[in-house]
Amino acid sequence: MSRIRVLSPVGQVVAENFTAPPLPADLQGLTVGFIDNTKHNFDRLADEIGTLLRARHGVKAVVRRRKGNAAVPAPPETLAALAKECDLVFAGSGD
Repeated sequence: MSRIRVLSPVGQVVAENFTAPPLPADLQGLTVGFIDNTKHNFDRLADEIGTLLRARHGVKAVVRRRKGNAAVPAPPETLAALAKECDLVFAGSGD
C-alpha cells in the first residue's frame, strides 16, 4: 500500500513592529526613487511620473533601480543604495 504525505499550507506568522517615517510636506528639491519590479510598462509609468514630479513639484532628481523580477524582493544592497540616495522611494507595479 502507498503512503500519502500531507503538507500543511499554514505558515508561521512573524509580526514585526514598524513605524514609517512621515511623508514630506513638500517635494521641492528632493530626490525621489522608484523600485521597478520589471512588470510590463512600469518603466513608462515611472518615466511619466518622474517628469510630472519634476515639472509640478520641483523634484530635484528621480532615481530608478530594477529588481530581478516581480516575484522576489529587492536585494538589500539595492534598498540600502536607495535609502542613501533618495528622500522618498516608491515601489511600483506595471501592466
